[in-house]
Amino acid sequence: MSIWWSLHLRREAASVPLARRLLIGTMESAGVDPDISYDISVALSEACANAVEHGGDVVQGERTEAYRVTAYLDGEKCRIEVADSGPGFPSGRERAPLRPSPADAENGRGLCLIQELADHVHIGNSSVRGGAVVSFDKILKWREGTPLLAI
Repeated sequence: MSIWWSLHLRREAASVPLARRLLIGTMESAGVDPDISYDISVALSEACANAVEHGGDVVQGERTEAYRVTAYLDGEKCRIEVADSGPGFPSGRERAPLRPSPADAENGRGLCLIQELADHVHIGNSSVRGGAVVSFDKILKWREGTPLLAI
C-alpha cells in the first residue's frame, strides 16, 4: 500500500492541528496502529509549530510565507517532511546533538521530541528553495484485520 499527500499551509497557528488531523485520519483509514499514529502526529505537530514560528519573515505585522507538509505511507514506513522558506538552520558547521531545553523553558523541545518519537530524523536546509527541512520516518504497525494492508 502506498498513500501520499502534500499540503501548502499558511504560517498560522491554526494550520498545525489541520495537518495533524489530516495525518491521523489518513493513518486511521489505512489501519495504522493508534499508538504509532499518535507518535507520528505529535512529531508532525512539533515540526509544523517550528515552521510557523521560525519559517519566514514577518512583513507589516503579518506572516506572509507558507510552509509545506508532505506525508508518505509506503509499505511498512511513514515519512513526513516539513519544509519552510525561512532562514533555515545555521550552516557551515557540524550540528551538535540536540539537547532538550531546561524544564522551565517555554520552548526549545520540539526537535528533541521529534527525535524521540521517530525512528530516523533528518534536519537540514533545502538546497533548492532555501529554508529548513525536517523529515522523519516511523516504522508502521497495523491494526488486526486492516483491509488496506492487502492492497
